[in-house]
Amino acid sequence: MHILLNEEEIAYIEGENGTIAMAKTKGHFFYLETEQKEIVLFTEPEELMVASSFGRGEKIRRGLHCTLFQLRELEAPLIVLPKGHPASPRLKTVVSIGPSTRLSCMILPGTHPEQNVLCGSEEFHGLEIIAESGGAEVRGWPAGGQIASVTVERF
Repeated sequence: MHILLNEEEIAYIEGENGTIAMAKTKGHFFYLETEQKEIVLFTEPEELMVASSFGRGEKIRRGLHCTLFQLRELEAPLIVLPKGHPASPRLKTVVSIGPSTRLSCMILPGTHPEQNVLCGSEEFHGLEIIAESGGAEVRGWPAGGQIASVTVERF
């Protein structure tokens, strides 16, 4: 599935149990904070920020929007928790930034510094979101997988 998306828009994929949001990075750089070091992520304008949340509805979409806004516009750092951290199960949104993101329901939220994998609900397990000029390509829907809705709004 191809989603048209410009740098001033945010796209939401809403399933039965989770929501994914994506926005262009606009070529910004981002700070990734781990327990051991700080990493600077340099991006190309077409690359994506992909956020995931367990839940759906207007409140979840607003939270995802705020998370992406804080990172891109307010230059908040991405924080990676150490494995086993007690806050991991309480995280409401998690983010990956780069040219492609693979969603997995087999990882702990917020504990992976690799920016090509992101925790997501079981219905999104195995999806790959790939940045493209003017949008994003979503691949790997499970056989029989259903999408509740895809919407694009002004960022």
